[in-house]
Amino acid sequence: MIGIIDYNMGNLRSVENALNKIGSSVDIVSDPDKLASYDKIILPGVGAFKDAMEHLSSNGMKESIKEFSKSGKPLLGICLGMQLLLESSEEFGHTKGLGLIEGKVVEFDKSKFDHRLKVPHMGWNELFVQRDSKLFKDMKREIYLYFVHSFHATCPDEFAVGKSFYGYDFVSAVEKDNIFGFQPHPEKSHENGLKILKNFTEI
Repeated sequence: MIGIIDYNMGNLRSVENALNKIGSSVDIVSDPDKLASYDKIILPGVGAFKDAMEHLSSNGMKESIKEFSKSGKPLLGICLGMQLLLESSEEFGHTKGLGLIEGKVVEFDKSKFDHRLKVPHMGWNELFVQRDSKLFKDMKREIYLYFVHSFHATCPDEFAVGKSFYGYDFVSAVEKDNIFGFQPHPEKSHENGLKILKNFTEI
């Protein structure tokens, strides 16, 4: 059974529908005391990093996620959920994240853009797989996925399993032991997004 964390920040139903489409059993979970009972958990999210961390802290979910990460069972962060896995974000000042993967979240540096590029980064773009990952099993090394974000992850290359290009290279997928994350929206990415979710359910 897979638990999707409900903390009032995101695209829960669309992620739930995508998982149902590939035949997975899913619960929406708002009680932090119940996380440990699931085989896998997914941390989705849309919105601001600071608001998300405040929600996770206020209801006890922050500590429960950290405890779950120590269990060895798979944990997946999607979009903002991926960013929350990192140590901190510069969005609306400095905010500490969950700290499960070394790295931080920064705003796109528009000084490196040409005049045609806008923020947010929105639409279809390629994710270039950097090394073997269970998330991308039986997939091409270049995967088209759907993105919507104004801030992006930075982390050591040892944890960067996917990168994308928008004005410059940025980290678009991370992995450390049983912890996984990717920036694009799988529920908006058609077959490729569903395949990634399917791969996660089979880890």
